[in-house]
Amino acid sequence: MNEVRIAAISEEPLDVEAHLSAVDDPALGGVTTFIGRVRDNDPDATTVVVGLEYSAHPDAEVALRGLAEQAGADAVGDARVVVAVSHRVGRLEVGDAAVVIAVAAEHRAEAFEVCRAVIEDIKQSLPVWKRQVESDGSTSWKGIGG
Repeated sequence: MNEVRIAAISEEPLDVEAHLSAVDDPALGGVTTFIGRVRDNDPDATTVVVGLEYSAHPDAEVALRGLAEQAGADAVGDARVVVAVSHRVGRLEVGDAAVVIAVAAEHRAEAFEVCRAVIEDIKQSLPVWKRQVESDGSTSWKGIGG
C-alpha cells in the first residue's frame, strides 16, 4: 500500500522538517530522505554556476503525485510506504533545495528503494525545466532527463 502525503510544486523554499513530519508513522521504522541542492558547478558549465531558474508545466504537480504513487507501487508491492515530495520552481541560489523527498516504510530497504525511484523518475519524466546561470552571465537550458 502506497500513500503520498505531499506532492507539491512550490515557489517557496522547501521545508525538510515538514516532509519528515508528513511521513511520520509509528508503524514505519525506515525513513529515508533525499535533498537535491543547487551546486556551484556542472560538467557542461564553463564558469561557476551561480543559480538555477526552474519552470514547470501547469500539470507538473499532478505528474509529480503520479510519479510518487507509481514508484511506491512498483518498488514494494503490498508493503506500506508513505511518500512526501516537493520540487521548487523559480530562481534558486547555490545551496537552495530544489527537491526534497521523504519516504517511510516498514523496513529500510523499501524506504531506500522508493526514495531512489522517486528521484530517478523525477529526473526522467517530470515536466520541469531548468535554466542554468553561470558567473559570466551565460545560460543554458536543461530539460527532462537532464
